[in-house]
Amino acid sequence: MGWALDLDGVVWLGTDRIPGVGEAVTKLQDAGETVLFVTNNSGSRIVDLEARLAHHGIDARGGVISSAMAVAQMVEPGERIMGMCGPGCREELEAKGAVMVDDGPVDTVVVGFHEHFDYWGLSAGIRAVLGGARLLATNTDVTYPAEDGIRAGAGSIVAALEAATGAIPEVAGKPHQAICDLVLEAAGPDGIVVGDRPDTDGLLAQALNWKFALVLSGVTTEAHLPVSPQPDTVHADLPALVEEYLQ
Repeated sequence: MGWALDLDGVVWLGTDRIPGVGEAVTKLQDAGETVLFVTNNSGSRIVDLEARLAHHGIDARGGVISSAMAVAQMVEPGERIMGMCGPGCREELEAKGAVMVDDGPVDTVVVGFHEHFDYWGLSAGIRAVLGGARLLATNTDVTYPAEDGIRAGAGSIVAALEAATGAIPEVAGKPHQAICDLVLEAAGPDGIVVGDRPDTDGLLAQALNWKFALVLSGVTTEAHLPVSPQPDTVHADLPALVEEYLQ
């Protein structure tokens, strides 16, 4: 069976590991489960996410799927793209054969998480979209949990561009079709989505027709319950879920 694990809030909180997660993932893998790491983080390169997982004692085994990979499936080789995004997204777009540009004619503006977001970059994106460029978003998560608390996510950047242009983006990441296609290709039709966000992970489970296991180690806490969509199960964290599942 497939397991689609979110990263932020499930495997780690920023630079802090969630205790016992490495051992829990290994138990699933040793039991023959297909473990995927499905993240809306488009800023980090896949190799860097694999290295972070290894640092937490987890062998990814080629199972990382990101919204950067998903958005790259939505562009064509030779498409001229203004990338308002981080290195992970740029790497996937370039691997697809897209032409990354900072000005001039633009076919598509791709928005993803990046830490160098500024006024002039936003203005360039606004001009490109108002000039007729298609708007793609890696994801619309407005926040994400880190070791120092809640931080702004890609969705906050997307919202700024939407507000200025009125354009509605096509979205690649959880819970949308592009990333669903990648998950189903890797794991098949049956599985469990494990996440801390009903609005992305829960809806991803619905889109995949998989079960949704909510963990309370990230954005959602016990104080937020009940939530919608309603999870099939609720657990303190991933290790508690795995312990119950493997009993």
